[in-house]
Amino acid sequence: MAAQVAPGERGATRIADRVVAKIAAQAAREAVDEVPDGGSPPHATVAVHQDTARVRVSLEMDYPCDIGGRCGEVRRHVAERVKALAGMDVPEVAVQVERLHSARVRATAQGRTR
Repeated sequence: MAAQVAPGERGATRIADRVVAKIAAQAAREAVDEVPDGGSPPHATVAVHQDTARVRVSLEMDYPCDIGGRCGEVRRHVAERVKALAGMDVPEVAVQVERLHSARVRATAQGRTR
């Protein structure tokens, strides 16, 4: 019969920062549903300290839209997914909108106007 190892002697599992960043970027992609035409998918950077991750997500959005509401959805979803998949608390998710893609400009460029 195998002997039980005391909890203090078992070691720890460490999840690499780049793995947490990939989880956060995928969660941001899920939250925005689709990447604007000609846009780049969301990407993320993280700072991990023990069981806490601070996340910065950069993304592009179609405009017009509710920018504040969409950013709030991204924050909530990223925090939930990182907690569920990596087991880390996420006290801060900073969302940076790098570029807005105007539907009106796209329509004008294609020869259509409203």
